[in-house]
Amino acid sequence: MSAIFQNILSHPEIAAIWSDTGRTSFYLEFERALALVQADLGIIPREAADAIAEYCSDVSNVNFEDLRVQTEKIGYPVLGLIKQIVRHVNAKAPGYGEWAHWGATTQDVTDTATVLQLRQTVDIITSSLDGIIADLRNLADIYKATPMAARSNLQQAVPITFGFKLARLLCTFQRHHERLVQLKHRVFVLQFGGAAGTLATLPADKALKCQAALAQALKLAPPEIAWHTERDRFAELAGFFALLTGTCAKFAVDIKLLMQTEIGEVSEPFYEHRGSSSTMPQKRNPISCAYVSAIATAVRQHATAIYEAMVADHERSTGPWEIEWIVLPEICTLTGAALKHTRELTGGLQVHPEVMMKNLNITKGSIVAEAVMMGLAPQIGRQVAHDVVYELCRQSAENNVDLLHLLCADERVMSGGLSVEQLEQLCDPKNYLGLSVEMVQRVLDHP
Repeated sequence: MSAIFQNILSHPEIAAIWSDTGRTSFYLEFERALALVQADLGIIPREAADAIAEYCSDVSNVNFEDLRVQTEKIGYPVLGLIKQIVRHVNAKAPGYGEWAHWGATTQDVTDTATVLQLRQTVDIITSSLDGIIADLRNLADIYKATPMAARSNLQQAVPITFGFKLARLLCTFQRHHERLVQLKHRVFVLQFGGAAGTLATLPADKALKCQAALAQALKLAPPEIAWHTERDRFAELAGFFALLTGTCAKFAVDIKLLMQTEIGEVSEPFYEHRGSSSTMPQKRNPISCAYVSAIATAVRQHATAIYEAMVADHERSTGPWEIEWIVLPEICTLTGAALKHTRELTGGLQVHPEVMMKNLNITKGSIVAEAVMMGLAPQIGRQVAHDVVYELCRQSAENNVDLLHLLCADERVMSGGLSVEQLEQLCDPKNYLGLSVEMVQRVLDHP
């Protein structure tokens, strides 16, 4: 990752999890736990297990240059690492190193390490998500009664409140939180089955006990059966990250649009020179929003690749598995970055209620045309009211005249029996917020 963009298009903490050092540390954690569990069960000698565990307790014992060379030669990093374990343990205690990796296969180590990496990643993602939810809850409460224009097809529709807009987003992120909790038990599962997943190399009376104990040692769920070429677990999490960042991008798009000069209802958090142009001194461009939109697009594309990795042949695949090596680290770091930028938006969003109110009035009352139509409908019929109000709205726009003035001057409207005071009430956007405030409060009352 570029040194310039590493804090923008990546997430340093998550990137460290997926680094060579991070990944190899999890390989070692697997091998250490396996040796100790097998010693407890009498599968390998205790002295050998202790010697293996000692080496595997410190990733600095690994010669990464040698591991690189071996990986390029062999095609996978696990065997090169096992060779180092065996060599170093045998050098201290001849023969003990031969008990390393007993009954396991390369993919057992790789998949379990990936699960451990995903678990740490999800911990960070969960923390960010919790922060976004807390921020949105606070904003929705503050602005639950602040009127603004809803937009339909990029045109003003009817009045809502800004809190109503935020509460919808809050609910979406809360659903994502539920999804994240639900998928953990399906994703955080041990892989340990040996060559074809049958545990054939271990004593039959101890094999499943070894599997269960290894899962417990690593704080993972034991598998129901091997899943070497059943890749739905990782695909589900990748799909979830696409959903999650997609919601971040929806929020970013709305903020970008509301930041337009002609609208100006909200602004990104301000920092000196943030969003500046090299040639237009007046510019304050949306930056976090732009990054979130771009990152979310990349996550969706990478998630598609993970779905391709599901099409794996037989019991051990020839190629699809490696797709995960390429894109899973990217999906995780990009998702972390998207949430980081989103959290900056929710934590420092600048809201301009006075501009929201001003924009509610730019249509000269047409934004409440529906309210007027429904107010007239019982007197003159809904369709008749619709056609009358439609006609008057066109006149209002073409002649830059308040809708209220035209309503009061129209015999068809006044024949309906509504007073001028009633028409004034119908034409006030603040009086046509529906149940915006009540719905926001309902969301806030049910965390």
